[in-house]
Amino acid sequence: MLLDLQLDARPDAVRERARELADAGAAGLFTFEGPHDVFLPLAAVAGQVDADLMTNVAIAMPRSPMHLAHTAWDLQLMSGGRFRLGLGSQIQPHIEKRYGARWSPPAARMREIVGAVKAILHSWQSGERLDFRGEHTTHTLMPPTFVPGPNPYGPPPVLLGALGPLMTRTAAEVADGLLVMPFHSHRHFRERTLPAVAEGLALAGRSADDFAVHPQAIVAMGRTEAEVAAARAGVRALLAFYGSTPAYRPVLEVEDWAELQPELNRLSKTGDVAAMTALVDDTMLTTLAVAGTPEECAAEIHRRFGDVPGVERVCCYFPGYDPPLEQVAALASRLR
Repeated sequence: MLLDLQLDARPDAVRERARELADAGAAGLFTFEGPHDVFLPLAAVAGQVDADLMTNVAIAMPRSPMHLAHTAWDLQLMSGGRFRLGLGSQIQPHIEKRYGARWSPPAARMREIVGAVKAILHSWQSGERLDFRGEHTTHTLMPPTFVPGPNPYGPPPVLLGALGPLMTRTAAEVADGLLVMPFHSHRHFRERTLPAVAEGLALAGRSADDFAVHPQAIVAMGRTEAEVAAARAGVRALLAFYGSTPAYRPVLEVEDWAELQPELNRLSKTGDVAAMTALVDDTMLTTLAVAGTPEECAAEIHRRFGDVPGVERVCCYFPGYDPPLEQVAALASRLR
C-alpha cells in the first residue's frame, strides 16, 4: 500500500517540504483547501518531486467546471501525468457565507460537476464536439482557440470525496474514484461506505476494477511519551471538530455515540475547544483514528483497508503535530 501525505506548508516553503516528504517515502502529496489555495502549491512542486499530486479536495460548487478542467489539464502536463483531481462539496454555510456561492442539493450538483469536467476533458482529448447540458451548468461552446489539444499523459482522473451513502453512490456512478472522508470508523467504512460503493457501481453498470477507493486515516503516531501526547492532542481536537458537524453524525451513530454530536456542536459555538476535546476519550480516538508507533499504525491501516478491492494507497493526516521524518519513513516502509 502506498502512502499519500498532506502538503501543508506555506506556498513560499512548499518545494522544500515536498522534497522532505517524498524523500521520507511519500508516494503522493495532496493539498487541502484551507488557509491557502488548493492548486498553487501543486503547480509549484509539479515536476520537482518524485511523487503523485492530488487536490484533497478542491471545493467544486463555487468553481466553474471549465476552470477545474483547465487547471487539472495543466497540472497533468506539468506533473508528467501524475495528477489526480479530487473534488468535494462542502456544507451549506461555507458555500453561501464563505465562498459567496449558490447552494443546491449537493449530490445532484456534484454529479453534474463531475460529469461536466469529464466531458470537457474528453472533448479536448478526443477532439469530439463538446455538448454537456445540465440543470446547473451547460458547456456547448469550445472554439479551437481554447482547446489545449490532446494531453500526452491522458486526462487526469477525477475523484469525488464523500461520507454519506448518497454522495458515495454518486461517486461510484460517475467519478474515477472515491476519497473516503477521513472522519470514519472501521464499522462505518465496512457497513456504510462499501455497500454504497457497490450500489453505485451496480447502478452504473461498472466494474470494481475500474474504480479506485482511496481511504484516509487520521493518525496519532509517536514513539516517546511526549510524541504520543502531542499526537493524541492534535487528533482529539480534529475529531472533536469533525464530530460537532451535523453532517458527520452518521459516523457517530454507527458507534452508538450519536448523542455526542449536538453537545460538541453546542460547545463549538461557544468556542470551548478544551471541553470539546475532553469529550473525545481514548476509545473514541482509537476507533475513529489510528494510533501507535509507525509499525502499529501501518498494521492497523492494513487491517482496516488492506483487503478491499481497489485500495492501493492511503492518505494519512497528522493533525496539529509533525512526526519526525524518520517515523514517516518507517510508516511508509511498513505500508509498502
